[in-house]
Order: sequence, then structure tokens, then C-alpha cells
Amino acid sequence: MNRSPNTIREPCRRAARICLFAALVSCAEPRREAAPVASAGTGGATPETARTTQHPPAPPPSTPSTPPPPQPRRLRDAGAELPLVPPLLAANGTALPQTQDRPRLDSAGFQRRLERLVEAIAHDDPERALPAFFPLVAYEQVKAIAAPGRDWRERLVRAFQRDIHDYHRQLGDDAAGATLARLVVDERKVRWMDPGAEGNRLGYYRVTRSRLRLRLSSGAERELELTSLISWRGEWYVVHLHGFG
Repeated sequence: MNRSPNTIREPCRRAARICLFAALVSCAEPRREAAPVASAGTGGATPETARTTQHPPAPPPSTPSTPPPPQPRRLRDAGAELPLVPPLLAANGTALPQTQDRPRLDSAGFQRRLERLVEAIAHDDPERALPAFFPLVAYEQVKAIAAPGRDWRERLVRAFQRDIHDYHRQLGDDAAGATLARLVVDERKVRWMDPGAEGNRLGYYRVTRSRLRLRLSSGAERELELTSLISWRGEWYVVHLHGFG
């Protein structure tokens, strides 16, 4: 059976229209991306998400803006930094002058000199106590007498040494362990002695009949007389330890 040309072309046109429609539909449908594969250790998050959700590393400890407070230094005996006897001479070698400064019983230097005095008594060694004795350079200025230096050496220092030996003997077996407890001074007896009094040409402070209190190794205390203290440049010194003789 013979077909007409129109009969043959009609199926072809229909097939062409179907292909064109399918192509249009395919272009109009949105393209779907494949789901990204989760990387290990991110808990199912994408690599990009993992990079944004991870916590940054902790910063290193910062240096304090201010330095730490200094450690307290070990305390030292204040008296250990002071000389036993304050300066008596000027830089040019001349004797420093007397002052009217009232001496203090709590002076660090005076306390150390008293300790040396007690050590001298404990060990029967008068040389240890010489820093506590009134200085020669001061005595030569103070006393309006002939040859004050000789009087200082032959009378005052000898009596001082004798009294230290006597006190050592009085303490007996307790002498070796004796230490300074305190000095008992009646402040009402402190006097400024004007020039001309007691054969002096310069004034000074004086106090008499003080009590040197010692602590013995047994724990008991013992008092010894400290007969006379006089001042030089605001510091106390011993002149007579036991009596004026």
C-alpha cells in the first residue's frame, strides 16, 4: 500500500516536537549539586563549615604590664650598719665641736656600746668596752685642766678597767652567760652642765646613778651601777662605771 508524502512526514514532525519539548523541560529544571562528602573528624560538617566552627588556639599567657613586687629583703640589725663611735674628726683631721643635742637612750650606737660594755664584764676583758667610754678627743676639749689626755688615761680609764674586773668577779659563775637586758635611767636626773661646772670649759648633758641590768644564763636578772654618763655630740658615753673614785 502506497503512502502519501503527507502521511510519512506527520509522524516525523510529531517526533521532532516531542524531542524539542523534552529539551526545553531539561533546560528549565534547576541543576542539583551532589552533596559534599563530610571529612573525617568534623562531625559531619563540610570542610568549609569545619574551618569556621573550630575554636582558635588559646593565646599564650600574657606578660604582666607591671613587674611583680620585690621580695622582702632580710632584715639586718640596724646597729650593725653604724660605727660603734660616730665620727669625732672632720675630714681635715680637726676635732668636731660639741653640740647641745640631747642624747637618746634608744640610739642604735649607744645600745651597741652598752652591749660591748656587758660583753667586757662577762669576759673580763675591759678592752671590749673602750668604745663605750668617753672619747679622748672629746675629753681634751671638755676639761679645763692641765694635761687632760694624761688624766683620761691614768685616772679615768684605769678606774673604768678596774670596775669591769670587779663586776666580773661579783657575777661569779654567772658572768660568762650575761647579756644586756636594759639600762634603767631616771630621765629627771638628766642635766645640761654649763661651762665652768665640774672643771669643764664646754657644756654637756650628764646623768648619774643609772642601773645596768643584765640577764644571766639562769634567766635571772642582776643590776649593776652605772655611775655617770655624759654626752658628746648627741651621744651618751660612760665616764664613771662604779663610783667617782
